[in-house]
Amino acid sequence: MHLERPFRYYKLMLRHDFTAGLTVFLVALPLCLGIALASGAPLYAGLLSGIIGGLVVAVISGSQLAVSGPAAGLSTIVAASIASLGDYRIFLLTVMIAGVFQILLGVFKLGVIASYFPSSVIRGMLASIGIILISKQIPVALGYNGAKFWTTDFFNNFSPENLIQNFEIFNSHLTKGAVLISLISLGILIFLKQPKFKKYNYIPAPLTVVLVGILLNYIFTLLGSGFALDAKQLVKIPNNIFESIQFPEFSKIFSTAEIWKDGLVIGILATLETLLCIEAMDKLDKHNRITPVNRELVAQGAGNFLCGLFGAIPLTAVVVRGAANNDAGAKTKQSAVIHGILLLLSVLLIPFIINKIPYASLAAILIMTGFALTKPQIFLKNFKLGLDQFIPFIVTIVVVLMTDLLIGVSIGLLFSIYYIVRHNFKENYEMTKQHFQGLDSYKLKLHGNVTFLNKVNIKNSLEKVPPYSVLTIDGTDIHFIDFDILEIISEFKSKAHDRHIELHLINIELVETIAERH
Repeated sequence: MHLERPFRYYKLMLRHDFTAGLTVFLVALPLCLGIALASGAPLYAGLLSGIIGGLVVAVISGSQLAVSGPAAGLSTIVAASIASLGDYRIFLLTVMIAGVFQILLGVFKLGVIASYFPSSVIRGMLASIGIILISKQIPVALGYNGAKFWTTDFFNNFSPENLIQNFEIFNSHLTKGAVLISLISLGILIFLKQPKFKKYNYIPAPLTVVLVGILLNYIFTLLGSGFALDAKQLVKIPNNIFESIQFPEFSKIFSTAEIWKDGLVIGILATLETLLCIEAMDKLDKHNRITPVNRELVAQGAGNFLCGLFGAIPLTAVVVRGAANNDAGAKTKQSAVIHGILLLLSVLLIPFIINKIPYASLAAILIMTGFALTKPQIFLKNFKLGLDQFIPFIVTIVVVLMTDLLIGVSIGLLFSIYYIVRHNFKENYEMTKQHFQGLDSYKLKLHGNVTFLNKVNIKNSLEKVPPYSVLTIDGTDIHFIDFDILEIISEFKSKAHDRHIELHLINIELVETIAERH
């Protein structure tokens, strides 16, 4: 009897969680490599990140369905940070700082931080990441094998002099085999995403693309075709990645403030992406389990600290993997742990197979990932929501593309605050006018929370009330009124007397003004 429960548990795990873990592993393997490629990091760093996400984050996390690993959403900031710091070992310090920052957020129960970022700004941030991701992968998809095609300044590539020069250089480096593999890979991904073709999706689409890419290049090589890829256009991870791991350069931690700035930016973005993913996964959970967000941040922080310590790129909870986990029938977080174990075994046992994957296949996967973040329907949906949603969304995209993620999100946030304040101005008071028996009668109706943000507009409205009229200020529906507003009304009382304005106050408490104190 005592043995029956463990047996049933392991049978259930084998039936559901092991199958789901295997499915997530097949989805995660090409994504780990692709995101490391997009991040400008060693390819093994993406695999290490996935391993840590499965073996560390999943164990600590309270989420039963979420799966963590390297995220496309961080690839742009990671690539920019590696390039600006000039040394991958120094960059690893920023990942450790991001991890400590997330742990502190969790310990001090600040998991609600994501709720204070408007969804329009978050959607704009993700859309801009999608655009950058696509732009960075186009050269790889077309077999460009020279120096970096895109400069760090996105819009600078499209100036007349740079555009012509870039495409002349680019055209001379095109590879026919890579172009063909990329087009076939994109075709497969688009085909398998159509609802009516889902019955053909026997294995995860990213894995299908990788296997087709390996097979095509094998055929090209076997036939001695000019379409065969160069060795530099294939994945190359060390046969023993543990001998090639780069560790953080601790002596440089205080060498520049940029290390700390990048660490905080990565920590904030990783936190936002994780909490958004957790929210989505909780909605998908058929058992209605709610993930403790502060515990999740501690888990993510511990994972990112170890990623930095052991040479991996930063991780987050990832919607693509979590959704695949749920669709595959996962019941508990054991499936995420199993996916981590399988990633580790693949690195140890089959690196020679991984090294046959064409970069073009990974680029096609990332292009589709970027497109999912920035497809036209997202722009149309935000436009239909109104200017107060669309303007912060589009401003965030443009500023991110012109500068960087931190500045773009900050400017987008300012625009959102502007619309909130503007909306607040309009909603918390209204002035009406009536003409009765030859006398103008005005009514200033205050309601809701009337704060100092309404100060200027209320003051201007009072100043526009003409002499020899009647003014009623009604505070019946007020939930809260700021002292600044009461002071303005109290100051206006003496002005009303001088202007022969008959003033009536309803549920308004007068306060001592500065003039009365002196």
